[in-house]
Amino acid sequence: MDLAKTLKAAQKDKKQLIAFLQKFDEIVPPDLEQIVAEEDKKTWEVVNCTTCANCCKTMTPIFTQEDTDRIANHLGISSEAFFEKYLEVEEDTGSTINKVFPCVFLVDNMCSIYAVRPIDCAEFPHHDKKPFDDYNDTFIQNVHRCPATYDLVKRLKTRIETEYDF
Repeated sequence: MDLAKTLKAAQKDKKQLIAFLQKFDEIVPPDLEQIVAEEDKKTWEVVNCTTCANCCKTMTPIFTQEDTDRIANHLGISSEAFFEKYLEVEEDTGSTINKVFPCVFLVDNMCSIYAVRPIDCAEFPHHDKKPFDDYNDTFIQNVHRCPATYDLVKRLKTRIETEYDF
């Protein structure tokens, strides 16, 4: 996968893919979960996160207190020291996030704290969340940042528009 080429295509297709996802606010195919599972499997046959890591370079997870405690323990420092060194509270949401981008734990496109990474990272890109259509905002935010989400939404759009009057 050519990351730059994929992200350029995702940016170009962003508006039409967002419009497609927004239709789920009004209509949901009855077998959406099955379609998502089938198309997501195909996505992971062509996308390898370790060749990308764009999420770690351009986005931040939301850290729970459990994440902070677990990672701090792994690093052998206090939760307070971990927070002070690496995290901040986002003003508009009150969420605890990374201070800097890319993530300081990203080393050679790999997470250096993978075994104890934040739950938000472990669940990313959230394709298996159910019901899928409840996570439109997440996919809308990620469709131009995450090659896996871009590929999945593109596949869903093609399939659903072919199989349904959508």
